[in-house]
Amino acid sequence: MESIFILLHVVMAIINFFRINGTFCSLQGELLYPQLSKEGDIIVGGILPFHSRWEVTDLSYLFSQSLIYAIEEINNNSSLLPGISLGYKIYDSCSSTAIGVRMAMALVNGNENAVLDEPCTKPAQVHYSTCECLSSKQKYPSFLRTIPSDYYQSRALAEMVKYFGWTWVGAIRRDDDYGNSGMAAFIEAAEQLGICLEYTLPFFRTYSQEKVLRIIEQIKSSTSRVIVGFVDTWDLEILVQAFFEHNVTGYQWVGTEAWIFDLELATADKYSILQGAIGLSIPNTTVTGLKEFILDIHPLKSAGSQEKLSEVENTFTDMSLMPIFTNVYKAVYAVAHTLHDLFGCTQTCPTKKQPDPLTVSIKVHFQTKEGEEVYFDKNGDPPAKYEIINWQKNKEHQHEFVNVGFYDSSFPARNRLAVNMTSVVWARNTNQVPVSVCSESCPPGTRKAVQKGKPICCFDCIPCAEGEISNMTGEKQEINIKYSLDKCIKKETEFLSYEETMGILLTAVSIIGAFITLVIAIMFFRYKNTPIVRANNSELSFLLLFSLSLCFLCSLTFIGRPSEWSCVLRHTAFGITFVLCISCVLGKTIVVLMAFRATLPGSNVMKWFGPPQQRLSVLAFTLIQVLICVLWLTTSPPFPYNNMHYYKDKIILECHLGSTIGFWAVLGYIGLLALLCFILAFLARKLPDNFNEAKFITFSMLIFCAVWITFIPAYVSSPGKFTVAVEIFAILASSFGLLFCIFLPKCYIIILKPEKNTKKQIMGKVLAK
Repeated sequence: MESIFILLHVVMAIINFFRINGTFCSLQGELLYPQLSKEGDIIVGGILPFHSRWEVTDLSYLFSQSLIYAIEEINNNSSLLPGISLGYKIYDSCSSTAIGVRMAMALVNGNENAVLDEPCTKPAQVHYSTCECLSSKQKYPSFLRTIPSDYYQSRALAEMVKYFGWTWVGAIRRDDDYGNSGMAAFIEAAEQLGICLEYTLPFFRTYSQEKVLRIIEQIKSSTSRVIVGFVDTWDLEILVQAFFEHNVTGYQWVGTEAWIFDLELATADKYSILQGAIGLSIPNTTVTGLKEFILDIHPLKSAGSQEKLSEVENTFTDMSLMPIFTNVYKAVYAVAHTLHDLFGCTQTCPTKKQPDPLTVSIKVHFQTKEGEEVYFDKNGDPPAKYEIINWQKNKEHQHEFVNVGFYDSSFPARNRLAVNMTSVVWARNTNQVPVSVCSESCPPGTRKAVQKGKPICCFDCIPCAEGEISNMTGEKQEINIKYSLDKCIKKETEFLSYEETMGILLTAVSIIGAFITLVIAIMFFRYKNTPIVRANNSELSFLLLFSLSLCFLCSLTFIGRPSEWSCVLRHTAFGITFVLCISCVLGKTIVVLMAFRATLPGSNVMKWFGPPQQRLSVLAFTLIQVLICVLWLTTSPPFPYNNMHYYKDKIILECHLGSTIGFWAVLGYIGLLALLCFILAFLARKLPDNFNEAKFITFSMLIFCAVWITFIPAYVSSPGKFTVAVEIFAILASSFGLLFCIFLPKCYIIILKPEKNTKKQIMGKVLAK
């Protein structure tokens, strides 16, 4: 098979090692020779900075071994690329952008033996492999990567800053595409989350001392206590040195994956500057067998001994960057799976047009042998997954990178970020989350007013108008996210409405009670000439049914938003209809007593309490209540009232009683009539007739009095709309008590026992007596 060259973006797509370390010039006329190579049917090209200036970099060798290990594993896999062998050519970019790009173009075009004869040029700004700009398929159509884009890292940093309650932060960015693009994405996300940046300062390691000093002075004069560092290790080393020299300490640093897991930076004597730093890191994943493959090298051989790398501790044997090595491993496998799909399509669909390798690569979706899923989105980016790393010291005062949480962009928004707050050690070695806000949250009853010429995070607190509120605590806590209301809102209003469940149920019960009363009235009218209806003044019975229907319906005036007419009507209608009801019951009780006296020899008492006197008594008792209500309404009537004192966060819409004396006079008069009626009915409960109505009146008055006695403490202690609900319940309960106790037994005889509806049966015992 003809040899095919495939350029794998191992470093540009995996790690950010294409950096400018001072001025580096290649020798003119130098040929491009690979540092490591192996022949194969298909060649995978890798470009790594084996040298930085004239120094050898150990890490690049480790990356190359990760690439080689993946290729050897694929070649030994008979199912992935059967009959095809992969080779490799790994070149040294010497940490030069110009050389690295030239090598990449040479590999793609197949002329890697071309001579480099370009003169030296000034350092160019470099695209880091994590740069968001590389996601543009218009500019970089053939670029894919196995490390997440800084777009996701920027959003993750912003969400993390918000999570900790920091709304006023500073930022330092690397002055190139990596820093500028990443910081632009961070600022965009921060503004959406309500975070303000006090400053955002560019920095590059070639900056003059004068520029560095200006940066230091601006940070020292700032009020924010959090610094977001979108820089790399080399930049931060210079910054930390400047901070140390000018005694700038105590800031909470938030870092990117470019430096948060850097071992050398953490072991430096300036560690105190970055103490408690927290940031995002590539997840700690491993590839089975990779560590053993890398360390299975014997540099020194002698006749009697052999030196093993696994027994040596240095930067070469440090496996802390194994997650990055894993990305190299996954990148090689992505190429292998792409080839597998390409060759599979060629064999199964020879008549179709040769598929686009890039299209096939983006659609690749496979699992590593550890079970990790690898796939790309439409921009050639993998899903963004980060560990949250915190710089701490253990009991031996040695530095540690402690995993305190995670961020996964594939999760729902509420679950993307998780932090174990109890495990975090902050700046100055404290367990308390640092405070970094421009203005403290406004207390309850006040609102934010942005200070003129300053960001929205800087504000004054202005008292809310009457009837308005900011919120209960001045700030809302939701998954540790804090924010203050920037305006006052109308307090929530509370009243018993027809739309809520309790209002609907009470309305239904009221209408049902009125309907049952109407049905009984119709039944009584149908059987008005029968003895059981005529036995005790049918006029009072019909008047009692009419007053009971009014009692049921008057409860509806208590439901709904209070108004002037409803406040006046609800209490007066209730007082008058109940007195009319009790007056009718009282009249019926007196009739029972008089009727018994009339059966005695020589008695003529009924002429003193006949129908005219009964009507007059009901009218007189009712007029007294009407007079009380008129006096109440003329002196101090009920009125709608907004009660803002019971609750701080809402207003109770209620009917103020006006004159409490008038209210309790109405209730007192009803109670007096009910007590009088109960006493008379109790005295007449054993009168000797087959159908003793006095006994049923006694039961009804007993229920009535019990309901209204329990009503008083419940009414006084119930808050808000429940006060109205208690009053409606008392009205309905006492109304049903009167209706069922007085009329249900009669309905039972009329419908189910018509043979007992005779004068002889009704008055049998009296006549026998």
